[in-house]
Amino acid sequence: MNESIVVREHARLTTDELPDRSLDYARVSTSAFEWLCSLMSLFRKGGASLAHLENRRCLRLDNYVGVLETPCGTRLEVLPKHFELGDDINKSRQLLRRMILSALDLPVREVGPADLQLFDAPLNEWIIQQFLIALDHLVKRGVRFDYCRVEEEKIYLRGQLDLAKQLRQPLSRRHHFQIRHDVFLADMPENRLLKLALEIACKTTQEPRNWHLGHELRNLLHEIPASSNVWNDFEQWRDDRLLARYQQIKPWCELILRQQTPMALTHEWRGISLLFPMEKLFERYVGSILRKVLLKEASLKVHAASQYLCEHDGGKVFRLEPDFLVTHSKKRWVLDAKWKRIDAGNKRDSYDLRQSDFYQLFAYGHKYLGNQSEGELVLIYPKRPQFMRPLPPFDFSSQLRLWVLPVDLEHGCIEGIQTTNVPVTRGLTAYGTRVPDERVRTR
Repeated sequence: MNESIVVREHARLTTDELPDRSLDYARVSTSAFEWLCSLMSLFRKGGASLAHLENRRCLRLDNYVGVLETPCGTRLEVLPKHFELGDDINKSRQLLRRMILSALDLPVREVGPADLQLFDAPLNEWIIQQFLIALDHLVKRGVRFDYCRVEEEKIYLRGQLDLAKQLRQPLSRRHHFQIRHDVFLADMPENRLLKLALEIACKTTQEPRNWHLGHELRNLLHEIPASSNVWNDFEQWRDDRLLARYQQIKPWCELILRQQTPMALTHEWRGISLLFPMEKLFERYVGSILRKVLLKEASLKVHAASQYLCEHDGGKVFRLEPDFLVTHSKKRWVLDAKWKRIDAGNKRDSYDLRQSDFYQLFAYGHKYLGNQSEGELVLIYPKRPQFMRPLPPFDFSSQLRLWVLPVDLEHGCIEGIQTTNVPVTRGLTAYGTRVPDERVRTR
């Protein structure tokens, strides 16, 4: 029997009976627990950390969010740990979807203006829905056909005669013709990938609307074969003008077929498993905000890697890679995004900031802001009730200053970014309406 379990990052999973289930503590079946343990070992071999085994009956999840489906039918949904006042599953789901859309720059074709909020379903069902809506739109506009070269043997002439093969035939088969001709078919790498993604969606979905739309499209595309080599077909996916209408659906097809996991799952189970490292997702979300609010003349470089911490024996060691490096008018700013909770009211414990993060930013400033280390550094954390406004600046010296700013995940804006002198568009939203000076909003 299928079972759906909803938790949030860093939650504990156990096989013991629990009086109450919460987003931080949940019970799973023994088969699901054992499968997660084997998957944890697979992640560890690939250099990632999915969970930690606290004892023989308890797993503590790491900072991955998304959905996992086990062979026994258990669907584990892991949400971001952001909302603290109550276990609001819907808000967490909406937040995760917004961050994925912005971070991966995914196109969305909604049925209605409030469809994102009304569709209360796990992440995989939402991705299946977006894929099916895009595929339905593509089918209504017309699936692309192309000429495919066919080489075959027939008792009649069609197309071009293959003389080399014809001359090698024995006398007893001279009445057969080795021919080559082109056939106008929908058997293209792009269509084969869409058919395979559709097959997976139809087998995986448990949402009635997705099921009906998926099987309706499946009947319309029954003549197209499913892809047998996903990676090869993706390499042959064309981005020319004739296939421009396919660009809207390609990201959703990649999510379903390639799946956002650190490595391919080698188990025999082929359910949709989508996992995103929350730190990387938050970093890319902040990057999408910066691209919208920076001045056109400013340049944004993600993960700059031109500087090293020190030199040793004629070579450079310990490469420094800040999340974002902004350049404008020969001046630079270094920004770093951290998916951590800080408390603006806990000044006694330095607002729960980590000293190692300050060491890291100090090294970035010393190497990337010039020999005299003049400029401003920015640390960006998620906004929460305990951290609503920017903290007072931290001065490394009279010339080097560090700012700690909150980013509003619900509205997509970085509070107080204008006070850092980062070259952003001042006082305007993405739609051109006025907002307070201390706040820059994006969609």
